[in-house]
Amino acid sequence: MASEPRKPGEFCWINILSPQPEAAKAFFSSLLGWEYGDIPGMGWFIQAGGSPVGGLFDLEGPNTPPGTPAGIGVMVLVEDADAIAQRAKDLGGDSRPAFDVGPQGRMAEIIAPDGAKIDVWQAKGMASTSADRALPGVPNWIETMTPDAERAARFYTDLFGWTVEKVPNSAVDYSIFKLDGVPAAGLMPRPADLEKVPPHWAVYMTVADADATVKKALELGGTVFVQPRDIPNYGRFAGVMSPQGVHFYIIKHAM
Repeated sequence: MASEPRKPGEFCWINILSPQPEAAKAFFSSLLGWEYGDIPGMGWFIQAGGSPVGGLFDLEGPNTPPGTPAGIGVMVLVEDADAIAQRAKDLGGDSRPAFDVGPQGRMAEIIAPDGAKIDVWQAKGMASTSADRALPGVPNWIETMTPDAERAARFYTDLFGWTVEKVPNSAVDYSIFKLDGVPAAGLMPRPADLEKVPPHWAVYMTVADADATVKKALELGGTVFVQPRDIPNYGRFAGVMSPQGVHFYIIKHAM
């Protein structure tokens, strides 16, 4: 979990779309210790563990399509955003045309066959995060929930060069995507009682104490949609929603 630049095929950035961005900034700052830097005319850099890890943007901004819900978008570092966008279509998914983000890089939105969205980032002037995943407030794990795990596994392994391995004795039939043998992301079949939840990618943030963080979230006006619980050999986690409607997870890793 040491601090090091992400490499192609790794998640490298998050983007939060939230109404009432000043209130959102205050919530995450109090809960996760985030600090911010201006992105002139657009939004704010999110800094955690002393390093930029993402961006926060106004859901009501002029560049946001009408009807977009509050949430967290995730980005995978790639060598060629245009090629990945085309590859997604070839594999039965879809994509939006890649575009330049000033001199910093080039990105594209990928839509998996199940409808889950994921962005890809081709770095130019701005590389991806190098934040230490073990530090509080830093995104440390990202997973997708889908009604068709087998199809999702085929799509993402073919798209990013990942491999997939089932977790032995997993109660939820959990699998792990790996890049060069190192865990890169999670894959979870959607439970029957969550059939109304659309396929998506979820983000886990490192915290020092899951229970204390949940208590703090409630004091700040957030809600808890997954009560703190243990994952044997991994840590203790919970699901939190900000007062502005952004869902995310927090986790205290087992030592």
